[in-house]
Amino acid sequence: MSPLIWSLLITSLATSTIITMSSHHWLLAWVGLELNTLSILPVIIKSHHPRATEAATKYFLIQAAAAALILLASTLNAWQTGHWSIMHTSAHTTTIITLAILLKLGIAPMHGWYPEVLQGSTMNTALIISTWQKLAPLTLLYLINNNPPTNILLLMGVISALAGGWIGLNQTQTRKIMAFSSIAHMGWLIITLNLSLHLTTTTMMIYMITTTAMFMSLNTTTTKTMTDMGMAWTQSPPLTSMMMITLMSLGGLPPLTGFTPKWLILNNLCHMNLLFPTIILAMASLPSLFFYIRLAYFTTLTTPPNTTNTHHKWRFKPPLIAGLTPATSLAALLLPLMPMMIS
Repeated sequence: MSPLIWSLLITSLATSTIITMSSHHWLLAWVGLELNTLSILPVIIKSHHPRATEAATKYFLIQAAAAALILLASTLNAWQTGHWSIMHTSAHTTTIITLAILLKLGIAPMHGWYPEVLQGSTMNTALIISTWQKLAPLTLLYLINNNPPTNILLLMGVISALAGGWIGLNQTQTRKIMAFSSIAHMGWLIITLNLSLHLTTTTMMIYMITTTAMFMSLNTTTTKTMTDMGMAWTQSPPLTSMMMITLMSLGGLPPLTGFTPKWLILNNLCHMNLLFPTIILAMASLPSLFFYIRLAYFTTLTTPPNTTNTHHKWRFKPPLIAGLTPATSLAALLLPLMPMMIS
């Protein structure tokens, strides 16, 4: 792909997300979502591999179906209320739009397409799908928060946290493990929409930082399977140590950054006397923590003997280290700044 086409696609991808995030008109938001989908498809199919073609087809069908539901619901809302404002959406159409957005996000039980798309994509494309592509749908959920379907969001969030943890136990591909990690984190995230919008923003920011750091670490060490994790230490011990700490942060171990949103969400649920969802979420975090610890175990304690000359792999490109070092540092050491950020 030529640099001109690549820059055009990235610019279109960024612009479409900004259009959706800044719009107050349903048609303009729908146009942004469609432009966002059309921009990412050539990026997914860039490798010209059958798996990439399959991933692009699945992504297109799911996103097109979700966008069609959003357009249908917004048209019904305009017919009922007489305007297209996102802030004034009726309760019936809000439910349809919420289900369509949850489909775009890959929330369980509508998550079947998400791990397959990430597995068929490159590591950098999977990073974009797991982070940047979440912003526009979550912004729409944020904007219709004046009349949210509380029970649906709470139920979907709990199911997603459970599914992401339990199904992720059976995976050996790092991209699929990160996909189910994303599904579980999205479950925690949409639950915060019922609690506090400030907490939602904080949770999303921490999720993007930790996921970006993890994908960049996996891409740098070229670890695509759990077996490859055993070879990561021979490539760069310092980077592998930071990758292990990032895994623990994704699992929510204190005193790392990822502990903060889970602690605050469980605390808010207890204050609202929602004890049953609190217990389920706390238990759902244990399977996720298990496969994070399993990845760290493969990285540090099962290093196979290496007789090849691998010292050249230590010499990573300076731009890559310049981006990876702040990402891993924030993913592990952001906890002391949390009170200032939340307030």
